[in-house]
Amino acid sequence: MANTNIKDLTRDFIKGTGPQGHRSRMRTRVMTAGAESLADYELLEMLLFLSVPRKDTKPMAKKLINYYGSLIDIFRAPTKELQALGLNNDIIRTLRLPAIAAERLSLAEKREKPVLGNWDALTGYLDVSLKNASPNQFRILYLDNRNKLLSDEAITEFNDHKTLNKTIGKQALSLHASAIIGVYFQPKITLPQLADISQQIKTALNFLSITTHDFLYAQDPNHYKSFQQENIL
Repeated sequence: MANTNIKDLTRDFIKGTGPQGHRSRMRTRVMTAGAESLADYELLEMLLFLSVPRKDTKPMAKKLINYYGSLIDIFRAPTKELQALGLNNDIIRTLRLPAIAAERLSLAEKREKPVLGNWDALTGYLDVSLKNASPNQFRILYLDNRNKLLSDEAITEFNDHKTLNKTIGKQALSLHASAIIGVYFQPKITLPQLADISQQIKTALNFLSITTHDFLYAQDPNHYKSFQQENIL
């Protein structure tokens, strides 16, 4: 926390002057140059527009940055501490918004693109995604280099091996996938046939430098057999 006199900080927190068109110019700048063009105090200044409707928020933003040293420390500051600095409840509520939004975005990203880096994570994901799946379905899970799911795609017809290999390889490249996991759900063909299909896919993807982590076989929901663990692949 930077060394600033708290009395100086609180004295003019709600006071402010400035040109009437300043906010409009700031908004235009964001639209034309992007929010990344703004300094931290300018981002905070614009955030404070929400709770300080008619006054210049730049002095307040600069003083907060100087006092706390960073945006994250401002957003994490205890409510009582912010009140002691002279901020009203509207401003404090506004300062809580970025952390709430960041948490919601993080949760949404985890739900949409989970990391399938171990058996429990993989089977937990499949328990949900295959819950109402139709039988005789072949799914390909495309993963990035951290095993985060990029896409989960169903393939209903997988008897034409050449077309299947080409389709999977093309999609993996378009997604910039580093690896795949295949899942056979209640297939109509035999396990040896599935093993043959899987080996051909793995061989084809090797030429594209795409890793095949595993193929799973599920005759019943929530019951999975790993080709790797069974030494089938």
